[in-house]
Amino acid sequence: MSLFSRYASTAALAVGLAFTVAGAELSGAQAEETAQDAVGSAALTDERMPVFVSQEVVQPLPAAPEQDAADPAPAAQAGSLRELVSATPTDGALSAELECLAGAIYFEARGEPLMGQLAVAEVIINRSQSGRFPATYCGVVRQPGQFSFVRKGAIPQARRASQAWRNAVAVAQIAHGDQWQTHAGDALYFHARSVRPSWSHRKQALATIDSHIFYR
Repeated sequence: MSLFSRYASTAALAVGLAFTVAGAELSGAQAEETAQDAVGSAALTDERMPVFVSQEVVQPLPAAPEQDAADPAPAAQAGSLRELVSATPTDGALSAELECLAGAIYFEARGEPLMGQLAVAEVIINRSQSGRFPATYCGVVRQPGQFSFVRKGAIPQARRASQAWRNAVAVAQIAHGDQWQTHAGDALYFHARSVRPSWSHRKQALATIDSHIFYR
């Protein structure tokens, strides 16, 4: 073999060894990266696996709010108007409007059964909403010539400690909240059965409740 051939063979062998070492190092890097990927995949899989317990997990429900004992019973749960009146608190302060409404019930109908008192309250409320009378309860009650107990635009002082006043206050709140209905419906007028006003024949009679006749 010539000297040139020997040098060529030696060079080729050296190049082959270099490629073999480089290939081994590259394969090792790829194997390590693949192993790390496998570990990471296993860890990710473990994190996503559901965990089961041997006993039932019970989550407590939130406690229901306690109802204030002073709150009035809902009208739907009241078996009668008297029950609703009894369940309606009357010791709290009243607005000026409810004071006027309760005063009208007290002085105009305190001798009537509760249904008759409620019907009187409905007339006052209907008037305030009709657009043909003053727009407030106090304005309706104090309108000149409408209620005989009003003196120079003033409502007399009621006996606040009496059961009649407490009933009037309760009825006023019930009527204002539209919690109970009577046959008076949308009546705007009423009078005692013992009298016959001149205007009564021009109005449509809706109902007779106790000692009052109600008209539209």
